[in-house]
Amino acid sequence: MFQEERLAAILQYLQEHQRISVQDVVERFGVSRDTARRDIVKLEEQGQILRTRGGAILPTLTKKSYSYRERMQLGLPEKRSIAAVAAGLVKDGDYLMLDASTTVQLSIESLQTTGHVIITSSLAAASSLAGREGFQVKLLGGDVHPEDQYVYGSRAIDNLSDFHVDKLFIGACGITPSGLVSPTEESGYVIKEMMKRADQVIVLADQSKFGKSMLYRVAGLQQIDIIVTDQRPNPEMMEALLQHEVELLVAEDRQN
Repeated sequence: MFQEERLAAILQYLQEHQRISVQDVVERFGVSRDTARRDIVKLEEQGQILRTRGGAILPTLTKKSYSYRERMQLGLPEKRSIAAVAAGLVKDGDYLMLDASTTVQLSIESLQTTGHVIITSSLAAASSLAGREGFQVKLLGGDVHPEDQYVYGSRAIDNLSDFHVDKLFIGACGITPSGLVSPTEESGYVIKEMMKRADQVIVLADQSKFGKSMLYRVAGLQQIDIIVTDQRPNPEMMEALLQHEVELLVAEDRQN
């Protein structure tokens, strides 16, 4: 077996088992310990793995982020199914707060209710909802993130302190048993403050977001009331949600 084939096989093994030792490489591929170590070093140089004592693991942190435009195109069928369920949680006269999630925007744009005051950090949401009959839209002040099209910073956080709403809708970059996570602190700070200003916190997240670990922990699961998703997460995540009494609404279940 050539080295490139062996490296691909090692990565496949890691996807299935999360960890591999030097001895595992020796036994599975019939190579010397020196060759096994060189394979592991090569994969680390490529940024594919992290070396540990006696072996390797896959990196657990998700670091890649997408612009607003890219996010709007990713997983549209799943987002639309989640958005339909989320929209059903809104009643006439609800005061709502929204973050800059594309799934949140899809859910709010599909509302058939009226009499809403909407406070948002999202430029796109404010633009699409402004002028809609039965909607009063308030855009937070602050610095504008050019790629993600949201408002953030100390002024936005100060602005939030003046509001209180019935329901908060936020997207999720990642959800782990320890809580809601984000790749950046700047967006996390705004969401933290939003969560203090709502009677009910509703998170919209497709199944790919479960188990994603990221740099910044925004909130524990105990701070979330409802998660709307497209598919049921794995048993470990389900147990964590049950333990913290988070209600899970699954679009897939409601379509059957």
